[in-house]
Amino acid sequence: MAAKLIQRKRSSTASIPAPVGGWNARDSLGAMNVKDAAQLTNWWPATTSVYMRYGYTQHATGLTDPIETLINYDGLTASELFAASNQGDITDVSAGGSGPWTPVVTGLTNGRLEYTQITTSAGSFLMAVNGADKLNYYDGTTWTVDGGTYTITGVDTADCSNINLFKNRIWLIEKDTMNAWYLGTGAIQGAATAFPLGGVANLGGHLVAMATWTIDAGYGVDDLAVFITSKGEILVYRGTDPSSAATFALVGVWQMGEPVGTRCWMKYGADLLVISQDGVVPMSGGLQSSRLDPRVSLTDKIQLAVSESVSLYGSNFGWQLLYFPKENQLYLNVPVNEGDNQQQYVMNTITKNWCNFTGWNANCWALYDNNPYFGGNGFVGRAWDGLSDNDTDIKATAIQAFSNFGNETVQKRFTMMRPVFFSNGAPAILGEINVDFDLSDSTAPLSAPSITYATWNSGTWDSSMWGSDNALLQSWQGVTGIGYYAAPYIKVAAQGIQVQWVNTTVVWEQGGVI
Repeated sequence: MAAKLIQRKRSSTASIPAPVGGWNARDSLGAMNVKDAAQLTNWWPATTSVYMRYGYTQHATGLTDPIETLINYDGLTASELFAASNQGDITDVSAGGSGPWTPVVTGLTNGRLEYTQITTSAGSFLMAVNGADKLNYYDGTTWTVDGGTYTITGVDTADCSNINLFKNRIWLIEKDTMNAWYLGTGAIQGAATAFPLGGVANLGGHLVAMATWTIDAGYGVDDLAVFITSKGEILVYRGTDPSSAATFALVGVWQMGEPVGTRCWMKYGADLLVISQDGVVPMSGGLQSSRLDPRVSLTDKIQLAVSESVSLYGSNFGWQLLYFPKENQLYLNVPVNEGDNQQQYVMNTITKNWCNFTGWNANCWALYDNNPYFGGNGFVGRAWDGLSDNDTDIKATAIQAFSNFGNETVQKRFTMMRPVFFSNGAPAILGEINVDFDLSDSTAPLSAPSITYATWNSGTWDSSMWGSDNALLQSWQGVTGIGYYAAPYIKVAAQGIQVQWVNTTVVWEQGGVI
């Protein structure tokens, strides 16, 4: 009886989820979790899948100059959006459109305004400073300047570069000094009183900003006054009346990385986030250990990218944080150049996973009617709106973390892969398998089955595919690559359609150790 010839299995397969773990710019390429990505641009890492981000529309066009500040005024009954340009004009762009525009304020030295809002018995007042011109007021109807309807004495508000509301009291920061100034309780004018901080800060420098931090430190929930210096010192005070040491006392002085940009902080729930050389640091944990334990930083997982951006672009105007609650997104704006090639590092606030967005050339941000708006060069855009970038393709790129598929000692010849997508259209998809930590782009077009939608009055209800449905795209693709480790490299370009990436199956033939 002839012996049977036993044929050894030649091919192996593995299915890996889409990189819902987000962008990893901290760990080495050989140590990343398979759910992470070495690059994740314009892909949004949701909780169960990764999908191509939404686009933007141009809310207001024809503004001609770069927009440097978006001002959101929330009155008692209505909200308004103003855009300040680098030519010193402020324009009401609430209604949107293409103009022509008539500025409500002209002649400012610059459009880099810091503002706050206070409501008194007389109404809701917006107060804005820019470090070069007298403070501007807006009462819901009229813009006026300090020295007109309302007057502040004691400090020249043209020398004030930052403003904050703390416990019903307006505070001003005098630029390039260690002096803060405060008005009376509930006052928008009158005598300002100096509050010098030079004797408290140990490292010198000047005050950059003042913020309000809500915390429960055993005394019940309370607001603390936080002063941030250019050297990264954080001066924290508790109390109500700064004229009395008995009612307004120093809590402590802490050291963080130097702040990045003038808009270096943002309220985030009951916490306070600060953009510093240590990354985006929450005040609640950062004061105790951010310099010793970098994991405190929200940007810990992308810290190398943040550090490189701070080194290259830290002096550029436009660093800013924006929280977009409806989509659980936190934006860190990275100003590569004003209005040109800007990008955003974006965190999923549920999972704390990151990606980066390109194509939104934003100089500044504001949340208006609970939606994110940004100021570009000559226009105001609404972000996360529609499925194109102002009628152009959204281009998404991902290089998933490299995997040895359970065996790092033998080479593998990768032959096929099957990325799985859901889409309601026919996106242009390119892909390839990269091996042994090679990040170069060798992607090629992948075939995808065409999707045929039903025609109204002829399609069969409950069985035909309608235009809003997402169809499954999962075609096998031939790939080439020999190595110990491999990673899917996926690129998509599309507009007007949704693209959701679920997972990828990879096929390889196992070779020898060498």
